[in-house]
Amino acid sequence: MSRNSALSPRLQGKVAIVTGAASGIGASAASLFNDHGAKVVIADIQDNLGQTLADHLGPNVTYIHCDVTDEDQVCDLVDATMAKHGCVDIMYSNAGIVEDAGTILDLDKGELQRILGINLVGAFLTAKHAARVMVPARKGCIIFTASACTEVAGIAGHSYVASKYGIVGLMKNLAVELGSHGIRANCVSPFGVLTGIVARDDKTKLMFDGLMSAVGNLKGKILTAEDVAKAALYLASEEASYVSGLNLVVDGGYSVVNPTLTKVKSAGQS
Repeated sequence: MSRNSALSPRLQGKVAIVTGAASGIGASAASLFNDHGAKVVIADIQDNLGQTLADHLGPNVTYIHCDVTDEDQVCDLVDATMAKHGCVDIMYSNAGIVEDAGTILDLDKGELQRILGINLVGAFLTAKHAARVMVPARKGCIIFTASACTEVAGIAGHSYVASKYGIVGLMKNLAVELGSHGIRANCVSPFGVLTGIVARDDKTKLMFDGLMSAVGNLKGKILTAEDVAKAALYLASEEASYVSGLNLVVDGGYSVVNPTLTKVKSAGQS
């Protein structure tokens, strides 16, 4: 635990569920939330990774198998958390998958439905059952992992983009509906992050870092899963107690850049 975390834990006494938390951004968030005093429930379908992480993080972290596309499993996840801890203060709906980018002519309907089912329907179900227990308590925080592709076009495949835009729309509607119950809803939308098994491949990591360094707007820094987790921590904390309906884009300013002017300047200098 860092010195700052030890002095001022930002989630002390909170109970947080993080879906898709056996690896990647979710694992970083589970670890960081635990560092900041939360009791954390890791939800995933990667049982070995999830249980190993929970064991490593200590007694305030538990693992529960949950396929977010199965409403019964999501319901059971929330009920088990309530039975163990008595409340759910934070639902971080992070579970999701990506696709191989291709043209609209190449897109398979089944793949579209699979991505929407996990990314968007999964987000809907986790929010629904979090709200089920948060509304009576009149407090809570729901966070979604969306994507920087919701702010700038052409950086991801069509199915993935559609699913992430759907999440942002869902979040905004929830911020309106659930605000009357004292519940906040927000998104964290990262730029490219290398996660999962491929992140442990040195060659792939080197290639990815080189690409992100070349295309990224903020030079001297490569976005990591830990950076995204820190943004989620802010949204989960009391520091964001009046922040709701926000799509917090973590992209080093990439989405606000007009590349046309940059190209013109580069051409003029060459």
